[in-house]
Amino acid sequence: MITIMGATGNVGRPLVRALAAAGEQVTAVSRQKTPDVPDGVRVAPVVESALDGAEALFLMVPGGFAPLDGLLAAARAAGVERVVLLSSQGVATGRHPSVPEDSVRASGLKWTMLRPGGFASNAVQWAGSVRSSRQVVAPFGDVALPVVDPEDIAAVAAVALRSGGSGEVYELTGPSPITPRQQAAAIGDALGEPVAFVPQTRAEARAAMLGFMPEPVADVTLDILGAPSPAEQRVSPDVERVLGRPPRPFSAWAARNAVAFK
Repeated sequence: MITIMGATGNVGRPLVRALAAAGEQVTAVSRQKTPDVPDGVRVAPVVESALDGAEALFLMVPGGFAPLDGLLAAARAAGVERVVLLSSQGVATGRHPSVPEDSVRASGLKWTMLRPGGFASNAVQWAGSVRSSRQVVAPFGDVALPVVDPEDIAAVAAVALRSGGSGEVYELTGPSPITPRQQAAAIGDALGEPVAFVPQTRAEARAAMLGFMPEPVADVTLDILGAPSPAEQRVSPDVERVLGRPPRPFSAWAARNAVAFK
């Protein structure tokens, strides 16, 4: 059995679907069952109640990059053999703390680290303005980053959870860097009508971000978006290396999620 934390999130939903379709027994950690959870998937309200019988565990970095020692000790005591951690590219670049990864490495379990860059699904933050005025309002309109489709993250996670390997660290990106201005155009193509890009200052973006994220996280995010390092702009080969196909472009994500912007 495989236990999935964050089973109704951007990565968790497609991961649960992929594992269930492959015939795996899956426990989805979710406070309530939703239509996104396939039939036959067990749902548990908290991860501690979902560990019995699990051989593998999918974890996400907790808020504030807190340690995971207690949870991992409980997993090991319950018989879990391997863990796949959804971490962050920022651990490698020094933008984010390595504390959760350190917990996993010290857990005594087999492990795989997934380090994605920016998610294509972060574009959903623009859905309201696209629906109301066909506009994307964002800072750093011409700074490009290789954002990754969450379904590609899920597909790599599914391989790692089923393979039983250990000690792998995968950096996950899209196939090419793309700017916010280009993302706006791709959303427009998916909708079949133009979407304008409206530049936003860093101060304006920061004020908006502070409404839903802590100040240090907002500042680091803006640093990445506005002045990415070469490592943060690099296209990684890891998605293709694991899946045997190139990562999906942002345009594919936009086409698949066009309904969010209508």
